Amino acid sequence: MRKFGQFSPQIGEGVYIDPQACVIGRVQIGAHSSVWPMAVIRGDVHSISIGSKTSIQDNSVLHVTHPSIYNPEGFGLQIGDEVTIGHSVVLHACTIEDQCLIGMHSTVLDGAVLQKHVLLGAGSLVPPGKILTGGFLWLGNPVKKIRPLNETELEYFHYSAEHYVRLKNQYCT
Repeated sequence: MRKFGQFSPQIGEGVYIDPQACVIGRVQIGAHSSVWPMAVIRGDVHSISIGSKTSIQDNSVLHVTHPSIYNPEGFGLQIGDEVTIGHSVVLHACTIEDQCLIGMHSTVLDGAVLQKHVLLGAGSLVPPGKILTGGFLWLGNPVKKIRPLNETELEYFHYSAEHYVRLKNQYCT
């Protein structure tokens, strides 16, 4: 964990951050979340907020957009509760609401919003400003709505979050 300017990461109770992960600057991580090896969470030019029981998997990159004449407010990055971010995901200045699962090697760009209960298939690209309606599987490059999620898939969001809480607890002992 590193300070940037006047900002230091704010870490909730029971959070696991792997020694090989990098968390910089204006970053808040909620209780019982986990950040796995080689993940980079860089809140240097805007803020990053990560909810509770959220898992940021290996090699993922989380970043933001600075305020400028092209975008006076810039874009922060917000991630809700019980979100599973797969391996090697890039999240850039977007919003991920509660109980989403982001498949491996996916990219979500500036101003995009994934509503609660989005299942984003592996390798997907979410273009800037795109809003993904919750309760659906989205897949592709660029992303397309594929089908509604069934009850088992909707229950899996909570299961996945709890699984990573149990796993991070093993690392914390």
